[in-house]
Amino acid sequence: KMQNYLLSSSVGPEELPTLKELSTSEICKVWSGASRYIHRQLLQKRAVEIGVGTFALVPVHASVEEGKVLTVERPVFIVSKLLRAFYNLECDETKIPDEIPVVQLDFGKIAADTHFRREIVELCVHETLLCFAGALQVNKEVEFSFK
Repeated sequence: KMQNYLLSSSVGPEELPTLKELSTSEICKVWSGASRYIHRQLLQKRAVEIGVGTFALVPVHASVEEGKVLTVERPVFIVSKLLRAFYNLECDETKIPDEIPVVQLDFGKIAADTHFRREIVELCVHETLLCFAGALQVNKEVEFSFK
């Protein structure tokens, strides 16, 4: 639920017990699994909503030759409107085409792919997003890398 990520104060370690238990390498494995899941959904023309925003392929026009324009699909991450407003973020206004279905992360599939328990995967993703929201709350720069 997106409302979970609208924070009035920064996040303390007591709110991130799973991240404290996992090693950096284990957290990276969970997010690599989430990344693979998102990639597979994008290939099947689905967008994936992860609580703070949505990954999608959107059509963009690229100039290839003089006077010729090619429509290509570009992967984007669209921060949710509520999050943008709450944290006063400036983002490009990108719209997901209506015909693209939006799905949630499937923690069961990600768990099977990464050999972690489903609960661990869900809590790891949730707590990482809490960290992300906490950084937004205090105006820290954040970088998320996906393959």
